Amino acid sequence: MPKSKRNRPVTLSKTKKKGRGHKEVIVNSIRQALEGYSSAYVFSFENMRNQKLKELREQLKPSSRFFLGSNKVMQVSLGRSAADEVKPGIHKLAKFLHGDSGLFFTKLPKEEVERLFKQFEEHDFSRAGSIATEKVELKEGPLEHFSHEMEPFLRKLGLPIRLNKGVIELVSDYIVCEEGQHLSPESARTLRLLGIKMATFHLHLICRWSSDDFEVYREALKLSDNESS
Repeated sequence: MPKSKRNRPVTLSKTKKKGRGHKEVIVNSIRQALEGYSSAYVFSFENMRNQKLKELREQLKPSSRFFLGSNKVMQVSLGRSAADEVKPGIHKLAKFLHGDSGLFFTKLPKEEVERLFKQFEEHDFSRAGSIATEKVELKEGPLEHFSHEMEPFLRKLGLPIRLNKGVIELVSDYIVCEEGQHLSPESARTLRLLGIKMATFHLHLICRWSSDDFEVYREALKLSDNESS
C-alpha cells in the first residue's frame, strides 16, 4: 500500500539557531582581543556594506580586529559595570553599544585610527526603506538611455511610459523620489537603473578605551544630542 503524503513530517526551519555555545565563543574571542590589543573603540555605522567592511578587515588584519553582532553579548564580554568588568574602566564602553554599533580592537596609534575612520566611506545604491538624499524627477520626453526591451520592466516600476518608434518616452513628468522620504522598492530599483547612488557607508568613532585613558568623541556626543532632541 502506498504511503499517505498527509502524515509526512514537515521541517519548518532548516537552520539551527545560534545558541549558548555560539555566544560563549564571541565572549571568549572579545576577551582574548582585550589581552592582545592595546586599545578598544566603539563605533557606529550607516548603510552597512558587508563586502567593503570585509576589505577593511583584511587591510587591518595584522594590527586590528572588528566585532559585530549582538550588543548585549558584546556588553557581557566587556562587563556592564565596574564590579564585573574584565579590565579596569572597560565597562564604560558597554553603555555605548546600542543600535548599529560594533567593537574595534587595535594596536594602531590613536591618530592613525581616527584618520582611517574619518577617510573611510563607500558610495553605493540605496536600498528600499532608505531615506532619499535629494529629489529626483524625470521630465516628459524620450528616455534614450533605455533600450526598448526595458519597456515592460519600467512600466512595472510605475513609470508613465510608451513606445514611440522604438524609443521609450515618458508621457508626463515623473518624480522618482522626494528628498527626506523613504524609498519604495520601485524607487530604489529606478535609481539603480539611472545610476544614481544616494547611500554612503560610513563608520563613526564613538569612544575609545586604553589601560590609562577613556575618551568619548565630540561628534558622537553631538549625534546623541540630536537623536534625543
